[in-house]
Amino acid sequence: MINRRTFSKAVGLGMSAAAVPTVAVAADGSGRPAAVDPAEAPAQARAFGRLKQVRAGVLDIGYAEAGPAHGPAAVCLHGWPYDIHSYVDVAPLLAEAGYRVIVPYLRGHGTTTFRSPTEVRNAQQSAVALDIVALLDALGIRRAVLAGFDWGSRTADIVAALWPERVRALVSVGGYLVTDVRAQQNPLPPKAEHTWWYQYYFATERGRRALENPQYRRELCRAVWAEASPTWAFDDATFERTAAAFDNPDYAAIVTHNYRWRLGLAAGEARYDRYEQRLADRPTIGVPTITLDPGLDPFLASTDGLGYRKLFTGAYEHRVLDGVGHNAPQEAPAAFARAVLDADRL
Repeated sequence: MINRRTFSKAVGLGMSAAAVPTVAVAADGSGRPAAVDPAEAPAQARAFGRLKQVRAGVLDIGYAEAGPAHGPAAVCLHGWPYDIHSYVDVAPLLAEAGYRVIVPYLRGHGTTTFRSPTEVRNAQQSAVALDIVALLDALGIRRAVLAGFDWGSRTADIVAALWPERVRALVSVGGYLVTDVRAQQNPLPPKAEHTWWYQYYFATERGRRALENPQYRRELCRAVWAEASPTWAFDDATFERTAAAFDNPDYAAIVTHNYRWRLGLAAGEARYDRYEQRLADRPTIGVPTITLDPGLDPFLASTDGLGYRKLFTGAYEHRVLDGVGHNAPQEAPAAFARAVLDADRL
């Protein structure tokens, strides 16, 4: 339980009032952190402290942790081509609000490694989701708020859909991102296909070799950053801090398998078939959810959320992040953190 006296001081969160309304919520002793009032977000980029490692399922997962050890858990999940530093400014805001914040490297990234050299370097969606369930088990976390974007949204959506008893609330950038492999066989309008150029590149051995080349890997990922976040003025140091996570020896294998599997060009593993069969039926998500659509995300057909609204059946709110690109938590950390707090109170 949250001690009111411990968390009586409100955390400052800065955001666009037009994009995300400010709502005052009184502390009620329900086990949720204290209310948050708007203010300015940190002006300078922060750094995570010493990273931790834990054996979880088939992985040895590297993760950052912030906040009180006995606070309610919030697990923040990154996407591609990003890493845990997408949450470097979100984590301290949530920690100050009383959360135990866990930010793991997904498989194939950073210090997360496979425990066995013979384990299949598989990145199908249910395998990645089960990594997070295993992480919760390894850390003794019964339920957590899950928040993510890109691969992280998909992973959080799947955990919320298949194991809702493990999820307090959900924040999902881009809404319902569970992959429908059958639907992926249908072409998109050419302009939309152009936006996804890299997934077709990775379908080739030429693309895989580019990911294995340290220079080309960085140039490719940086090009995606620039295209996906057209107004985000990141500097060399910010990119290189994240690009270090791409030096994981399994990075090329995991990234190429993920995109090939989505397109039906690579097989998954039989042990995950039962989960994929359930996901193919487009299961609804009933946990309290806030969906976020970045206004400048080139991968979104629209930002009204109507295309996936029916798939969220519990308490729900949709927000648009005006002027923000694909890497929502790093571009708008205050608005993202506020969504986590508000989702946990729906």
